[in-house]
Amino acid sequence: MDLQAFRLEVRDFVRTQLPEVVREKVRLGVELSRSEKREWEVRLRDKGWIAPSWPVKWGGPGWSPEQRTIFLEEMSINDAPEGNGLTFEMVGPILITYGTPEQQQRFLPRMVSLEEVWCQGYSEPNAGSDLASLSTRAVREGDHYIVNGSKIWTSNAHNSDWIFCLVRTDPQAKPQLGISALLIDMKLPGVSVQPIIGIHGWRYFNQVFFDNVKVPVDLRVGAENQGWTVAKGLLDHERLNLSRVGENRRRLARLQRVGETVHEAGVLLRDRPWFRRRYRELEVRLETLAATVMRYRRIAESGEGLGPDVGMLKLVGSRLVQDMENLTVDAIGPESLPYDKAAHSQWGPAWPQLDDPHPQGLPPRNEYAITAASRRFVSRGYTIAGGSSEVQHNLLAKQVLDL
Repeated sequence: MDLQAFRLEVRDFVRTQLPEVVREKVRLGVELSRSEKREWEVRLRDKGWIAPSWPVKWGGPGWSPEQRTIFLEEMSINDAPEGNGLTFEMVGPILITYGTPEQQQRFLPRMVSLEEVWCQGYSEPNAGSDLASLSTRAVREGDHYIVNGSKIWTSNAHNSDWIFCLVRTDPQAKPQLGISALLIDMKLPGVSVQPIIGIHGWRYFNQVFFDNVKVPVDLRVGAENQGWTVAKGLLDHERLNLSRVGENRRRLARLQRVGETVHEAGVLLRDRPWFRRRYRELEVRLETLAATVMRYRRIAESGEGLGPDVGMLKLVGSRLVQDMENLTVDAIGPESLPYDKAAHSQWGPAWPQLDDPHPQGLPPRNEYAITAASRRFVSRGYTIAGGSSEVQHNLLAKQVLDL
């Protein structure tokens, strides 16, 4: 396929179909409502683009790695909301690879039709990056498991219908050998969700509790006590996506806009050597990361397994996010420091525009200032979530470099 023609098709779609209020809220870092996200997902579903990495057999577009990359780039640089990566880039591919035919027929069509939303139950209060030490128990009783325990930092659990959950089914086995993977209905008796509110006031993370939850054995993915193999497969997909190339392209575009609108001593930042140098360094790092991610996407497309070295993409991408957010705050300066919680979830005519006058004749406040500091603080968690950088370095040293 002509990739340039495909890029123009995606660009035209997002620019004509994405509601302007949603585009502006994403661009400025304001929280979207659930209905706003849903409306955009429905448009992608109706176009056949809701699951960009899926094969045609299961409702995906069957795109090449290059097409998927172009799609994600155009979505990001045109300020479309992030897709539901947990459902379509993690749980879905795992079921396509490891699920039974019955599980595939039961769940995949409902994912792609938006009937069911998924979250991932991995981390626990005492088992974060050291995932093998998880303690949520699943005791088999006939054709069911009885699940007790808790998961934490569970993204979007409050909006999810199902959770892909790691549980301990053999407490006597070595840590990695006593784990199984279960598909758990969030509406079952004994499942409860409590919010964890972020520094920007958003509810994204949650803690999920399981109190004698009865789960059918036929909802186990893979063999009993072999869930670690399945888990590693999901983590490979997660770390490929946590390279965050698309997100970083959006951040780089924001930085460019800041450089074109913020002055320092009467000179635009884009003409200041210190800003230009840091901006170009970030740009080079992003393009290097994008090329490397493409190489790994081609490996995955060929059917080869993604090895432990894929973890370096998460390391590089998450650090790049932080450095971009740090430069944004440094560039905007002190006016980025005041925190307005309401501004992170409310948007409208009251939001400052570039030509709004300040009191006492001061320069107008930059439009990105309201959310800049909180975005920087939230990004500190990017080198923790999905496996901390310290653990990732240890894994790469041991499993890749044989140190």
